[in-house]
Amino acid sequence: MMNHKLTLIAAVLAAIVPARAADLVIASKDSPPLPIIVSADAPPRTRNAAEVMAGYIEKISGKKPLVMLGASSPAPDSAIWVGVQPEVKALFPKVDFDFKHPEEMVIAANEKHVVIAGRDRWDPKHMEAKGRLSTKTGMQQEYGTANAVYTFIRDQLGVRWLWPGEDDVLKQASISIASMEQHYHPQIRARAGLFTKLELGDHKEGPDMEWARVQRLQLDSMEIDGGHGFGHWWEKYSKTNPEFFALQPDGTRSPHPTPNNTKLCESNPQVWQQWLTEVEEQLRVDPTQRVFNVSENDGYDFGHCVCQDCLAKDHPDGEKFTFRWRGKQEERPALTDRQVVFANTLGRMLKKRFPDKELYVQLLAYGYSRPAPIAAVPDDNVIIANVGNFAMRGNKERETPMKQHAEWAAKAKHIMWRPNLGNPAGLSWGMPDVPITQLAEDFRFVAETQCLGLYFDMFWYHWSTQGPLYYALAHLAWDPKADVAALMDDYYQRCYGPAAADAKAYWQLMERTRMEFVVEKPSPFRAFELPQKYTVELFAKAQAHLDSAAAKLISADEKFRRRLHFTRCGFEFAKLCVDTRAAMQQFEASKGKDEAAKERVLANWDRTVVMQKEFPPYAINWNATFHTPGATPGGKRDKRGEGLHPKSPLTPYTLKRMQAAGLE
Repeated sequence: MMNHKLTLIAAVLAAIVPARAADLVIASKDSPPLPIIVSADAPPRTRNAAEVMAGYIEKISGKKPLVMLGASSPAPDSAIWVGVQPEVKALFPKVDFDFKHPEEMVIAANEKHVVIAGRDRWDPKHMEAKGRLSTKTGMQQEYGTANAVYTFIRDQLGVRWLWPGEDDVLKQASISIASMEQHYHPQIRARAGLFTKLELGDHKEGPDMEWARVQRLQLDSMEIDGGHGFGHWWEKYSKTNPEFFALQPDGTRSPHPTPNNTKLCESNPQVWQQWLTEVEEQLRVDPTQRVFNVSENDGYDFGHCVCQDCLAKDHPDGEKFTFRWRGKQEERPALTDRQVVFANTLGRMLKKRFPDKELYVQLLAYGYSRPAPIAAVPDDNVIIANVGNFAMRGNKERETPMKQHAEWAAKAKHIMWRPNLGNPAGLSWGMPDVPITQLAEDFRFVAETQCLGLYFDMFWYHWSTQGPLYYALAHLAWDPKADVAALMDDYYQRCYGPAAADAKAYWQLMERTRMEFVVEKPSPFRAFELPQKYTVELFAKAQAHLDSAAAKLISADEKFRRRLHFTRCGFEFAKLCVDTRAAMQQFEASKGKDEAAKERVLANWDRTVVMQKEFPPYAINWNATFHTPGATPGGKRDKRGEGLHPKSPLTPYTLKRMQAAGLE
């Protein structure tokens, strides 16, 4: 493991401490930079990473190194070698290049050479696939070398990627590196799901996608789905095979609550065989796929099978829940044992059918399967995707899901953390919802429960109000035991320079405020009461920190003033968001009769139109908040806009739930 605190300090010192005589000079004003030699058969992502490194060496030193595909003959006397090549084993005879762990990487340097390499796995015939919004290109099953290069750029070249399009480079006349050897492999292999819209193919290529890549999130080694597994089955099979679906108490196998949420008869061997047939077809199309989702469809309290074979798999001592069917409800034990047996059955069929492949089934621990099983034990090729909603919650909300997560970890070999984030303190609206310290503790907790994957549903990419949180999370996904206090001190210093202390005070005030808020208001509907916590007095304190920061940057490098402006845009937006909600509270209390409150809300909406033109790119995700007057273009109600526009006041359902939670 890397010593992160020392790495952070070393990266900064490298920019100001002159090279020692024994250090290898990578670039200087007196000589050409060392060439970068990429393995001749390197895949596209490795080649691209090498080009990115060359670009940063040029930004730092003013000189761009030559990037070569394969070594020249004779080989250079000194070089940076990217990937395991025949030459590096002779140049580094004591370095172990026999990578035993997924994504394992090594960075080593001696008096004349640097090697940056990692474990790579790819199928040249299957390196492209259709993504949600764009084609996935350069696909690999492991990207060890590319991530090693990005690690080198960060730790040895001292580059920081603060937010999309905003990197921090320390220019210097000479770049050098002392003899060293560093090995690492990440515990969390499925990292791209932390920021779901920044996965390969899920978004069009741009600075935000590049940010996820260089932070070693996007190019991971396990593709895990965060959703459900059988949403297409009713449409595909209901007419020909109604017996595939859950028996209802009325004797039918009807879709309930909706066709795409229809549950299966999990004890039916025909269902198992049809699932395996679908898997066989998927592997014919993409033989690199390794994880198959077997999670029941959403709507977890409705429509589950009541046939005797399915009911027999429910453990009688399981936690009791209220199950619902059309015209009927009943208290019954948790579904966990039933669903683990189902996943094990499919996993064993998968292993028998493909004995030479490393394949997994994935099961959501969600809804009525959140409690750990009592008798059933997940097989070794079953990944439990635990919807443990302790992330970003108050203390009382965290206790049960954390206990359940630990109990699952005691039973299952593979755990994935898959929380629903919701809007705990205005997260989706774009408020400064930044529980950095709490999430650092959570990452250490899940790391101790053999967590191998992440899928967060979801962050909304409001970089000017939540950027420091995203930065911390990116590093925690790479190493959940990172020293976050040191990481963030480095972030504030690199981001704000002479104003680092004031900026840190501002962000820590925002963190303390939201943490107090979620503890004081233990309800998923608390965001509707933001004005009670985010007061004029609170905003005045925050403004004082930002004003003090601005005063320190009057004669500083323009980049620091630009970054503070970015932060101040976020602060302006947060104030507008709270003011909008405060006016809506008056409007709702008057039952829509307070015209002054309505005009105040509409004026704020007009201001957001101007903000969208004035604010820097990525400051606020306008598609997530204040993007339409209370409804989607299709006319359906927009849940994210509820409570922020006169056309979308709080619903009776929300008001009822708020009253039950003791909210006003």
